Amino acid sequence: MLDLGISKLALIGAVALIVIGPEKLPRVARTVGTLLGKAQRYVADVKAEVNRAMDLDELKKMKETVEEASREVERGIHAAKTDFESDMKAAAAQLEGTGVATTDADSAWNAPPPEYRRPDKNWRLKRGATPQWYKVRHGVRRQVQSGAARVARYRPKR
Repeated sequence: MLDLGISKLALIGAVALIVIGPEKLPRVARTVGTLLGKAQRYVADVKAEVNRAMDLDELKKMKETVEEASREVERGIHAAKTDFESDMKAAAAQLEGTGVATTDADSAWNAPPPEYRRPDKNWRLKRGATPQWYKVRHGVRRQVQSGAARVARYRPKR
């Protein structure tokens, strides 16, 4: 870009000092610095906006590919379902043709009985809690107090 070395900056500063004058130079330098900062922020904002637009385009493309893949999976599942239904109908027709009778009780799957669990045992539940009367008698704090409230509470009575 611009090749500004120390010698060139010193030359620019000397010319500015002669042209502008020593009284106005600090104010002009502050103004120039502010304007350069605003320009850099503007360039950074534009770069960020361009990057966001590019990321948005990539996300849209990714969304389309994921949607297409989900449609493919749905079609495959639907095809497998129709094949399974036709196989089941053929098997049912074959069983009816042989004269074998099926009942719901024979074809139902019997799940194993649930495991016995003692109702009063819950190891995650803490059972040994300190009684409230004990906390009150021994001055256990139940709530957080501010420093001013603590001083007011323990201030001696006059």
